[in-house]
Amino acid sequence: MKIADDKVVGIHYTLKDTDGVTIDSSAGRDPLYYLHGYGQLVPGLEDELEDKDLNEKFNLKVKPEDAYGEYNKELVYVLDKSKFPDPTKVEIGMTFTSKTSEGEFNLNVIALEGDNVTLDANHPLAGRELDFDVEVVEIRDATKEEIEHEHVHDANGHQH
Repeated sequence: MKIADDKVVGIHYTLKDTDGVTIDSSAGRDPLYYLHGYGQLVPGLEDELEDKDLNEKFNLKVKPEDAYGEYNKELVYVLDKSKFPDPTKVEIGMTFTSKTSEGEFNLNVIALEGDNVTLDANHPLAGRELDFDVEVVEIRDATKEEIEHEHVHDANGHQH
């Protein structure tokens, strides 16, 4: 069975940056499962997985535009600390969720200067080329319910 739309796919992966530093890996954990054709992976990786076979291994370099997009300087904002629920506890590295008419997005605190807090709404991997080592460890037909809900269900069924 080959990977195609409406297949549940399990992969083991290691994600590295261009310097060879591991960013994330499924090593020592359960595989990552996703429903193929529903945009649950970065586009460059999902596209490459199309038509792969069980046990197939490959390496893939994904350009920013096929991953988390180019870095957008217009998504960096400076706000006064007083705008935060507890201004005394704002620290670099914190993430806040903002709800707008366009949906939710994360804002990462990247700098503090006096009463100014610099927030970045770019994905932390935006603008970066990603290097994936991937092994396909499972392919199965998605259930009707998984297709209707557009995500994989575990052995116990529907878990939200």
